[in-house]
Amino acid sequence: MLLEYFQMIDKVESVDLGLGRLKAQSVVPMESPVFEGHFPGMPLVPGVLLIETMAQASGMLLLAVKDFSAMPFLMSVDGAKMRTFVEPGAVLDIVAELEHDGSGFAVTKARITSAGKKVCDAQLKLRTVAFSEVPLAPIVRKRAEEVGLIAAMAAQG
Repeated sequence: MLLEYFQMIDKVESVDLGLGRLKAQSVVPMESPVFEGHFPGMPLVPGVLLIETMAQASGMLLLAVKDFSAMPFLMSVDGAKMRTFVEPGAVLDIVAELEHDGSGFAVTKARITSAGKKVCDAQLKLRTVAFSEVPLAPIVRKRAEEVGLIAAMAAQG
């Protein structure tokens, strides 16, 4: 996890296209410039970055479901609940589940746990735009390969 670069997912552990579910993991770094201001003497991962983590897991799920034909963009976050603090060194388990996909929009439910405890959850709405309309496909595919999404899709069969 590189907080300052918004690279929130370290590893995709599995993707189940039949169930529309993706599991990922991230480890919060022990040090980051983010912690210098949030908060001095009590470093905590900002809630907005936890939401971004859920959004990125949801986006990776959509990339897999759509077989890399469209780029997902976060449009809204509903019912977000922060349930505890996240400190440096925490191992985050992220799950994203697809609730709806159609008409260029998708809805997911995502949650993060750490050491078996609820960290946060939310419903996310994403817009999907064909890669022919946005020049991001090579960058996104490279990142998906780095975090193991491509391998998880291949393991799916």
